[in-house]
Amino acid sequence: MARPHVVVIPYPAQGHVIPIMELAQRLVKQGIKVTFVNTEVNHKLVTSNSLVKDGFGDLMQLVSVPDGLEPWEDRSDLCKLTTSILQTMSCKLEELIETINKEGSSKVTYIIADDGMGWAIKVAKKMGIRRAAF
Repeated sequence: MARPHVVVIPYPAQGHVIPIMELAQRLVKQGIKVTFVNTEVNHKLVTSNSLVKDGFGDLMQLVSVPDGLEPWEDRSDLCKLTTSILQTMSCKLEELIETINKEGSSKVTYIIADDGMGWAIKVAKKMGIRRAAF
């Protein structure tokens, strides 16, 4: 039986990334493969601030997808950010999952998304992947 592979997606705002990252780390400790999907901006913050502990080997993969805003645009305007995310990230997530499933030995079996990322739950349903909101 193949190892479970969970895609985890936080809402890209303060107070959302760390709790779901802790959940992802607990899944990895149970032997579950995790792909943690951040926006490009948050990906840089997560990797530069060492939010991910060493020692997870190939079970934890950090990836990023664009949020649809230009690098200089204000991400503190949550309405603008959320609208942009909704318009951009769902197709990028679908592409990422298709790539993982084609190239990897471990197909995506579950998606856990921040409650504020409901579009990710819809993508999971569309692709026939089990899902949960966090």
